[in-house]
Amino acid sequence: MRPVRLATTPLVLAGMAACAAALHAAPAAGADAVPGPVAAWRDLRFGMFIHWGPVAIKGTEIGWSRGAQVPADVYDGLYRQFNPEQFDADAWAKAAADAGMKYLVITAKHHDGFCLWPSKVTDYHIGNSPFKRDVLKELAAACKRHGVRFGAYYSICDWHHPDYPLDSPGGRKQKAQSDMPRYVAYLKAQTRELIEGYGPLVTMWFDGEWEQPWTREMGNDLYAYLKRLQPDLTVNNRVSKGRRGMEGVTKDAHLNAGDYDTPEQRVGGFNRARPWETCMTLCNQWAWKPNDGMKSREECLRTLLRTAGGDGNLLFNVGPMPDGRIEPRQVERLREMGAWLAKHGEGVYGTRGGPFKPGRWGAATCKENKVFLFIMKWPEEGPLRLPAIPAKVLAHRTTSGGAASVEQTSEGIAVSLPAADRDPVASVVELTVEGKAFDIPPAAVGAAGASLAAQKPAKASNVYQNSGEFGPEKAVDGDPETRWATDAGTTSAWLEVDLGQPVAIGRVAIDECVDFGPRVRRFEVQVKEEEAWKSVLTGAAIGAGFEKQISPVTARFVRLRVLDASDGPTIREFGVFKP
Repeated sequence: MRPVRLATTPLVLAGMAACAAALHAAPAAGADAVPGPVAAWRDLRFGMFIHWGPVAIKGTEIGWSRGAQVPADVYDGLYRQFNPEQFDADAWAKAAADAGMKYLVITAKHHDGFCLWPSKVTDYHIGNSPFKRDVLKELAAACKRHGVRFGAYYSICDWHHPDYPLDSPGGRKQKAQSDMPRYVAYLKAQTRELIEGYGPLVTMWFDGEWEQPWTREMGNDLYAYLKRLQPDLTVNNRVSKGRRGMEGVTKDAHLNAGDYDTPEQRVGGFNRARPWETCMTLCNQWAWKPNDGMKSREECLRTLLRTAGGDGNLLFNVGPMPDGRIEPRQVERLREMGAWLAKHGEGVYGTRGGPFKPGRWGAATCKENKVFLFIMKWPEEGPLRLPAIPAKVLAHRTTSGGAASVEQTSEGIAVSLPAADRDPVASVVELTVEGKAFDIPPAAVGAAGASLAAQKPAKASNVYQNSGEFGPEKAVDGDPETRWATDAGTTSAWLEVDLGQPVAIGRVAIDECVDFGPRVRRFEVQVKEEEAWKSVLTGAAIGAGFEKQISPVTARFVRLRVLDASDGPTIREFGVFKP
C-alpha cells in the first residue's frame, strides 16, 4: 500500500515569515531564560524513548535497514504480518514509571514511513495490519494512568512516501518523481493528527531534517504551525537545520527553530544556557535486536547522573520485541534504575546542573539551597577536593550510606567517606549552602578547579596534526571535555606548564582520555630546578582520574613526560596542587 496523495495548494509553505515571532519567543539572555513549558519539560529530567514497528520482525535497525539488510519491497510488506498480540500499553507505561521516567516518546513514524496510528492521510499504518489496534491511543491513555507524560517522535524524511524526493537505502537514492510541497502538506496533516488526536503532547521529537529536501524555512514554518496548534508544546532542534551532527548542538539558534538540543548516543557537555536532551540506547540498536548487548546498571545510572549534572535530560531508548513486549531483561534493568532513584531522585528531578561540572569524579546538581554531589570516582589517596565556592556550607548529610566528612576552607571543599560506605553507583552527599545554590558560578573538579596549572601557559613536544583544537593548553583549561592530543604513532611526548612563579606542590592529578583505550604505559612528572629537570613522580599506566600525593616541592616549571605509550597519548587534564 502507498500513502494517499494530498492535493497541492499554493499556500503550503506560506506564512514562513510569520514564524519569526514564535522562533524568537524565548528570551535570549540569562542562564534560566526559557519559556515555562520548556522549563517544566526540563524538570522531568528522565524519559523513555521507544523505537518500534514492523521491522521488529526482522530484528534489524528501524528505517536504516530498508533497502540495505532488508530489500525495500520486503521491508514495506512486513506490516502485513505484524501482529504483536502481547502488546500491553499499561505494561510499557508501568515500566517507564517504575524506572523513574517522567515522560515517554514513541516513534509514531520513522524514516520508513509506517505509522503507529490509523492516519487519515495514508493507508500505510497500524490499522491495516493484522493487529489493527491504535497503539498511540492505547499508550497515551496508559501513560496518563501511570503519571507519565506522552510525546511523539516524527521523522521529517520518509523514504517510503512517493512525494518525498529521496529513497532507501539511507536516503541515498533519488526518486524519479516527487512533490515536496505536497509532501509538506502531508507532514503537516499528520503532525496535526498527532496533536489533536493524542495530545496535549509533552514534546514533538523530530528527526531526519539533515536531508537536502528539508530547508530552514520549512522547519521554522512547521515550528510556528505546531505552536499555534498547541502553544505549550516543546519541539526539539531537529525541526529546523541548526543541529551540528550527533553532537546535537544548535548552530545559529537565532535563525533555527527548536526549544532544545539533541546530542545522540553521548552525554552532552555542561550547558545551562540552552536546554538539551541526550538520546541514548539501553542496548546497542535503537530497534529490537536479538541478544543485543545491554548497558550495566551502573553505566545506566551514571549516564543519567552525568546528564543531569550537565543540566540536560536523558531520553533512554528501548526497542520492544515483535510480540509487543519490552524484553524482560530490559524491564528489569529499568526497574533497578527506578529502585535507586526512589532513594536519590531528589537530586535529579527538578534540579539544575552544577555548580560543580561533571567529570570522571562524578556530577552535581542543585535546587534552592541544596547541592547534590554524586561521587563516582574517589581519589586513590585523601579526600575528594572540590574548588572553592562563594557560599558557606551550612550543613551536609549522606543519603547513600555512611557518614561523610565535609571540610570547607578558602582553598576549597574536601569530602571524605570511608571506602566501605561508598555506593557502587555513586555516593550521594547533600550540601546545604547559604543562599541559592544555582547562583554559585560553575566550576570544574579534579585536575581542574584549584589546580595551580589551571589556565597557565603550556607547551608540548607534539600536537595532533598541529591543530589548535588539541593544543597543550587544552590540558590545563579546566574543561574535562577538551584534551591535549598527539599524532598517531607517537610513543613518547611531554607537556610543560609554566606556573608563573615558584609555588609549593604536594599533589598531582592526571586525567588521561581513555575513549580509545588507555595508551600510557610509563610516565613521570618532573619539576625544573635551576636548569635541570628532576623527577618527583614515576608510574606505569595513568588512566582516567589518576591522582597521587608527592613529597612537597617548590617549583615554577612542571612537566609531564610520557615515556612509553601504545599510541599517541592524549590527556584531558593535567593538574598540580598545593600540599
